Amino acid sequence: MNLIPMKHFILFLFILLPIASFAANHKEYAAKGDTTIKVFEKANVRFVPSKLANYNAADADGIIRLVNGRIILKKIHVPHYERDTKVYIKTTVASNGDRWDKSGSVFVLPKKTAINLMTIAEGRNRFPAVDSTKYEKFVGIVAGKDYLPTVELMRFMTPFGVGYYSGKDNELSSKRRPVYIPKWADCVEWGQDISSLYPELEDEAYVGVFIDTWTEQGYVASVELQFQESPVSCVRMPRAHVLPLVNTVYYIGQEYPDLFARKPLVTDFYLPKGAKNVKLRYIVTGHGGHDGGDEFTPQENILSVDGKVVYKFTPWRDDCASFRRYNPGTGVWLEKRVASYIGEDGNYTEKEIEEPVGSSDFSRSNWCPGSDVAPEDIPLNGLAYGHHTLSIAIPHAQPIKGNEMNHWLVSAYLVWEE
Repeated sequence: MNLIPMKHFILFLFILLPIASFAANHKEYAAKGDTTIKVFEKANVRFVPSKLANYNAADADGIIRLVNGRIILKKIHVPHYERDTKVYIKTTVASNGDRWDKSGSVFVLPKKTAINLMTIAEGRNRFPAVDSTKYEKFVGIVAGKDYLPTVELMRFMTPFGVGYYSGKDNELSSKRRPVYIPKWADCVEWGQDISSLYPELEDEAYVGVFIDTWTEQGYVASVELQFQESPVSCVRMPRAHVLPLVNTVYYIGQEYPDLFARKPLVTDFYLPKGAKNVKLRYIVTGHGGHDGGDEFTPQENILSVDGKVVYKFTPWRDDCASFRRYNPGTGVWLEKRVASYIGEDGNYTEKEIEEPVGSSDFSRSNWCPGSDVAPEDIPLNGLAYGHHTLSIAIPHAQPIKGNEMNHWLVSAYLVWEE
């Protein structure tokens, strides 16, 4: 009888035991399948105080309207996934007659709060009182008693009149189209990965859209959520958490937030024991559309935790001309410049020309008319459990003065895993 040499037997055990251990601990998770939820389908976001109250109950499509129509809101039901699942949002916007560039926000009402935009619109609650020495008159921008700030799923900016003014023979836009654009776009569409926000969507959630329109026509908006489940059965969905920290978007009865012109925005938070892979997600856009306003001047943002700077950058976009096809209603000016071109003799020559420039082409503070706004993802490696303080400073921000409406729309939240 042939015996296995001892050294081969020991080697066999070294190989077999880890496999056996893995098999004993291996667990497979049931598949739920991919899911697509069409939250809104060309729903009108508009301002109609003569027809819509501050709170309007759900209509036949399940849409609740707040703030005279400037917010649409809907309850959705999301499967409880056990396997790892990616979450994507797709938002589509077109003008329904409003030709201006406006701030927009797709959001979800936080789960762990008794007070939210809906209960405030219903008249059942108010924003908690704030310490005026820290936050002046700006209610609802940080957590308070029974209240957490609204969580943004996506920030966006409407373009100038896309859709409504996009017709080939439209009286407003037909002669404003540059020669390099074959036709105006019919709508603008954005997509983002929002997997880290799954805990705020799971099971039952209220998802909404806010657009800062003041016209009866407003915009039409569509929002779609896509849940793409991993095909690998043993990859478990991480136990993740979301903690809303800040949101200065003036959703309902709030002031334009020019606080940063006078002081940093400071708020406290508690990180539980066992939290890992902690990240701060930060969304910011600067506004003030006059000459020299915060919309058109680069401003450094400085984020600190417990007095230590964790991130600083200047939110700025200089690619706004690439969104020209989405802006049929933009204002147009002529600028003189010397152009080099091929003349009739086939050689390059120069002459002074007047070139049309659209206001939508100008660089801005982290946005363009027709763009979405990507969150800044800031790892907080080594952050210990316990109480902490977040500070957001924009040292050169300018205050509101008369018609100069300088302000910064900022939202931030923590995400982590157990």
